[in-house]
Amino acid sequence: MTLIKSISGIRGTIGGKPDNALTPIDIVKFVTAYAVQLKNKFPGKEKYKVVVGRDARISGQMVDSIVSGTLMACGVDVVNAGLASTPTTEMAVVFEKADGGIILTASHNPKQWNALKLLNEKGEFLTDAEGKELQAIAQKEEFDFADVDALGSIEFKDFTDKHIDAVLNYPLVDAQAIRKAGFTVVLDAINSVGNIIMPKLLEKLGVKCICINSEPDGHFAHNPEPLPSNLTGLCDEVVNSKADLGISVDPDVDRLAFICENGKPFVEEYTLVAVADYILSQRKGCTVSNISSSRALRDVTESHGCTYHACKVGEVNATTMMRETGAVIGGEGNGGVIVPDLHYGRDAMIGVALFLSNMAHKGMTATQLRGTYPDYYVSKNKIEMSDPAEIENALAKVEKHYAKESINKMDGLRIDFEAERKWFVLRKSNTEPIIRIYAEAPTEAAAEALAKDVIAIVGK
Repeated sequence: MTLIKSISGIRGTIGGKPDNALTPIDIVKFVTAYAVQLKNKFPGKEKYKVVVGRDARISGQMVDSIVSGTLMACGVDVVNAGLASTPTTEMAVVFEKADGGIILTASHNPKQWNALKLLNEKGEFLTDAEGKELQAIAQKEEFDFADVDALGSIEFKDFTDKHIDAVLNYPLVDAQAIRKAGFTVVLDAINSVGNIIMPKLLEKLGVKCICINSEPDGHFAHNPEPLPSNLTGLCDEVVNSKADLGISVDPDVDRLAFICENGKPFVEEYTLVAVADYILSQRKGCTVSNISSSRALRDVTESHGCTYHACKVGEVNATTMMRETGAVIGGEGNGGVIVPDLHYGRDAMIGVALFLSNMAHKGMTATQLRGTYPDYYVSKNKIEMSDPAEIENALAKVEKHYAKESINKMDGLRIDFEAERKWFVLRKSNTEPIIRIYAEAPTEAAAEALAKDVIAIVGK
């Protein structure tokens, strides 16, 4: 497994031979390059400050030690947030008025993975151009470390309560209505930092929280990606507990999926749709999601008399488009909710609070709420493929086959069949050595059939 260097950071597996993993040597190299980049961006400062936070995966403490030590060796002061969600670390950069931040998480990837997610002074991910610049600095390895009298310092701070307070104080979070509703939820935070922060938020909202897979030790009880096939235990517990809702977050708490009171998935693609519906009912404005996200967001946005915009896959692409269009809500169909006037980052905490506000305002069960949105079904597939030439060949074959349809090459290849309200996207993953094939249609059978057709073409 070679390192994956993309707009989503530097990620790889822990352990194994140096050319097949994210090694301590790689960590030192890229963190040092990050420190060089900071100093180039803000020349002449007497001191630089970087926030470091991590999820609970097994390798986290080891990686944290190397990252923090390397920053100190570069003369950078470290504010170590310890076990902290990705959105908490992002907000901590702003709280601390730091020059940047590094999040140690491989997000939804299995336990053997870890990654460096690099932030700017606004607590937002580096742009594609900044990422390429950092890789060039790392490649040269022309590093100067600080003299012994100029080494950086380290202090430890917990930003959990500050994040929770920011969510509770967000104007559209109706804590009073949520408390009055008396919700009971089951939380599956998959043995990571969600178990530290999410129960505290729910308690302050007056929500009874039943936790499963609750020990934040990084030994994930199931595949950590919040997909229906991985959440059968949560579905069962929601029914057994007679809860109003099931909540699933990934290991770093930036993705969010819900389970209805009957144990059926609300569907991850509809997390953003439901939150956007609530936001747009309170204030008008445009919305943004990436080209691999459900058409349902576009439909709901237009039902409120507002405009929808599509962007390339990748959180920084969504936030860039949101800024350009002045969007009031946006994110990604993988359960990533971005509320820009809280902060420009995917945040399951604000997502939960706004979703519960929506349920409380409408007086609906989760199943009833889901029934108010247009029905689309997504078939998500992937094929192992990492060779760039092989990927380009696959895309070219598919494009030729569907040459008469509406073609969008903004990010990989998207083909729209507007009359049938269906589409598919074929693109290289930013986080794994695969190509992703997403197909959506008004019926499950139509989505699966479209996906199979595309897979068959690629297979040839």
